[in-house]
Amino acid sequence: MPDTPETGQPPVNFDPSRIAVFLSGSGRTLVNIHRAIARGELDAEIVDVVASRPCLGLERAQALGLPTQIVDRPFSPDALLDRVRTKSIGLIALAGYLSLIPVPRELERRILNIHPALLPGDGTGGRFGGTGLYGARVHRAVLEAGETESGCTVHYCTEAYDAGPVILRKTCPVLPGDSPDSLAARVFERELEAYPEALQLAIDEHRTTS
Repeated sequence: MPDTPETGQPPVNFDPSRIAVFLSGSGRTLVNIHRAIARGELDAEIVDVVASRPCLGLERAQALGLPTQIVDRPFSPDALLDRVRTKSIGLIALAGYLSLIPVPRELERRILNIHPALLPGDGTGGRFGGTGLYGARVHRAVLEAGETESGCTVHYCTEAYDAGPVILRKTCPVLPGDSPDSLAARVFERELEAYPEALQLAIDEHRTTS
């Protein structure tokens, strides 16, 4: 297997079903992924949970008996690769992780994120992605733009926020009288379907190419 030019290390080739979840908030996405695994809808195992701060998501992960750690400093590429190799992590799922994560070449198409809007997948993040657009800010921007449709996007991460290749999108209507909260609730229902589906697609992709 060829080495990468940046580090001289081979690409990561661990079992893609070995998932790490990185979070900063409530942990609803983590719980959803865990439930999809328990139902047999996602052929995976959560082997690592990283929280950027003490949060409800960390407590939920601990209650599920998952290995957890708070890492309250930004990851360097070397530190992230070291964690991936030490724990034999195949994929990283960002779940409301509020820190830009490095994407060394060894981890290209190995780090996924879900965004609560429809991203174009053209490398720009579009009107509803990018720096500062997360949570209620995204839904407020969609409403202010007068959109009649929103949804969610699961994409591979790059060094730029919300600009990586799209794995899949799920859509939902924007209804008259919607508030950021009501739209967020409708979008989250689509997120519950989208992330497990996208993770399985990513797992299957790496199993096919490895």
